[in-house]
Amino acid sequence: MRSPLRTTLLAALLAFTGILVAGVAGATSRVHPRVLQALDTLAPGATLPVWIVFVDKGMSEAAKAAPPATLVSERSLRRRLKVRSTAAAVDAADLPLDAGYVHDVAGRVTRVRQRSKWFNRVSVDATREEIAAVAALPCVAAVEPLVRFRRAADPIEAEPDAKPAPAADDRSGQATLEGSPDRATDIVDYGPSRIQLQQIGVTTLHQQGFTGAGVLIGHFDNGYRLLAHETFAATDIVAGWDFVDNDPDPAPPLGSAAGDGAHGIVTLSTLAGYTPGQLVGAAFDASYVIARTEEFAQETPVEEDNWVAAIEWADSLGIDVASTSLGYLTYDFPFPSWTWEDMDGNTTVITRAADRAASLGIVVVNSAGNNGPNVSHNTLNGPADGDSVVAVGAVDSFGVRANFSSVGPTTDVPARIKPDVSAQGVSVRCARTASTTDYGTASGTSLSCPLVAGVAALLIQAHPAATAMQIVDAMRSTASQASSPDNLLGWGIVDAVAASAALVAADGVATPVPFGRHLELVPNPFNPSTSIRYALPEPALLRVEIVDARGRLVRSLRAGLAPAGAGALAWDGRDARGHALPSGIYFCRLSATPESGSPWSMQEKAVLVR
Repeated sequence: MRSPLRTTLLAALLAFTGILVAGVAGATSRVHPRVLQALDTLAPGATLPVWIVFVDKGMSEAAKAAPPATLVSERSLRRRLKVRSTAAAVDAADLPLDAGYVHDVAGRVTRVRQRSKWFNRVSVDATREEIAAVAALPCVAAVEPLVRFRRAADPIEAEPDAKPAPAADDRSGQATLEGSPDRATDIVDYGPSRIQLQQIGVTTLHQQGFTGAGVLIGHFDNGYRLLAHETFAATDIVAGWDFVDNDPDPAPPLGSAAGDGAHGIVTLSTLAGYTPGQLVGAAFDASYVIARTEEFAQETPVEEDNWVAAIEWADSLGIDVASTSLGYLTYDFPFPSWTWEDMDGNTTVITRAADRAASLGIVVVNSAGNNGPNVSHNTLNGPADGDSVVAVGAVDSFGVRANFSSVGPTTDVPARIKPDVSAQGVSVRCARTASTTDYGTASGTSLSCPLVAGVAALLIQAHPAATAMQIVDAMRSTASQASSPDNLLGWGIVDAVAASAALVAADGVATPVPFGRHLELVPNPFNPSTSIRYALPEPALLRVEIVDARGRLVRSLRAGLAPAGAGALAWDGRDARGHALPSGIYFCRLSATPESGSPWSMQEKAVLVR
C-alpha cells in the first residue's frame, strides 16, 4: 500500500542534487503531500506540473509604492473603485513577482509554465530531482499540486441545421430595436435564437436599447478556430491571448484536431454573435477579451494555471464580466486531482482566483458542469464552487432541468446551494466551424453560461453604478424559483427584466425605455408559473389582471402607480383565493394611465398546462 507521504523518497532526491542533509527536513516540509504521492509513481525523467510558491514578493518598500496605474489599467481601476476605497484599489497581490526568484526557479526546472502575481507563485513542469532542488531554495515557501483536469465534454456537440434558415420575410422572431449605437437597422430578426434569449428576458432589454455597449467581457475557452465566421463580422475584440502556447493568437495551432477551437466559437457566438435571421448573441454590442486556456487535442490534460493567468491578465485590462464554459473532471493518477470533497470554495487555486476577481468587481460566470446528479455528493467543477462565482445550470426551452446539469451543494460548513442560476443549455442556437456561414445547435452548461454572462453585461450597461455583487444578487433574487432555491437549478432561470427592475428599486434610478410599450409572458405555455414582463415609457397608474377565455376576472396582480421602465410580475396559475386553476387559455391584460397622455392597454394570451 502506498504511503501518502514519501519523505524518504524526497530526502534521497535532495541528497542526489547535492543539498546538505541539514536542509532536507525543512525542504521536505515545504512539499505538499499530494505532490509527494504523485512523485512516488512518476516515471524516471518524467515531469510533474506543480506550483512553486514564493516566500514574499522580494521587493523594497520603494517598489511597493509604485503608482497603481503602472500595475493595472485605468479601466480596471475605475471598476475596482466601485467596490474598494482608493487606498485599497490596488493591493500587494497586484505587485509583480520578484524577477530574481523566478530566475532561480527557471534555472532548475524543465519549464516555467505560468506566473501568478495574485498568489505569488509560478507553475512549472519539473522532474523529481528538479522539484527537490527547487524545494530547497530559500525563496520558496511551498511546492503545491498543480491539478490536472480532463474536460467534461458537452453532452451534445454542435449539430448542423436540421432545416433551412427562415425566409427573409419571416418576421416570427423579430423585435423592434432602438438605441444600439453599432447597428444601422431598427429591426432585429432573432431567427432561431429568439427562444433562448426570450426565456431569460434578454429580448426585452434589447428592445430597451441595452445590448452590451460599453461593457468589456472576458471569454475563456479552448481557442477560437474560426473568428472569420460571419456572425463575428462586427464583434469588437480588443485583445486576445493563447495561454497554452503563449502567443497573441487565440486560435489553435495549425494542424490541430478538428474539435480544437470549435468549442470557443460555439460558446462565444451565443454571447457575441450577430447575424439577423440566424443568430443574435445575448450581448452582441459588448467588447471582448478572448483567451485560449484549454488544450483540447486528444484529451490533453488541462491545467488550472492557464485560467489563473488569463483572469489576472483580463482583470488588468478592465473586464466587467468573465464567462468560462469549461468544466473538468479529475485526471488520471499519478497526476494530482481535486475531488468533489474539495468543492468548498476555498481549496482549489482556480476557485480562489475566481473569487478574488469577483472581489475586484468582476461578475464571474462559470458553467456548473455536465456531470449530472449524484445522490451522495455534489458534481461541481472548480471554480463553480466559489462563493462569489455565478455557477450556471442548464434547462431546456420549456424550463425543465437538463439531466446532465451538475448539482450542489458545496462541501464547506454550512453547505451552500449550487448552481446559482440557470438558463437554456439544450439545443441552443450557435455558430459552427464547418464554414463561415455554418449554424446549428449545441447542448451543455457550456451554452447556458454565456447566456447568463450576457444578462450580466446588459444589467451593467443599464445600471453602470451597480457593483458586481449587486448584479449577482439581483439575478439570484428574481430568478424563477428565488423563493425556494435548490441544488438542482439554484435560484432558478434568470429573468433579466425582473433583475433590472430589482436594481432600479435598489438604486432608485429608473431605467430609460426608448421603445415604448411592452408586454410578454415567459415561459408560455407554462406550468406551474410564468413571468409577466412589461415596460412603461413613462410613469403611469398601472393595472395588471388575469382574465379567463370568457373575459371574467380571475386575479388582479397589480394596481397602483408604477415608474417608467421595466418590471416583472409572477403568476402561479392560481386565482384570487389561491385555488389552482385548470389547464386552459387565459389572458393577461395591462392597462396604463400615464401622468400625461391618454390611457392605453395591451393583452397577451397565457396558456396554462397542468
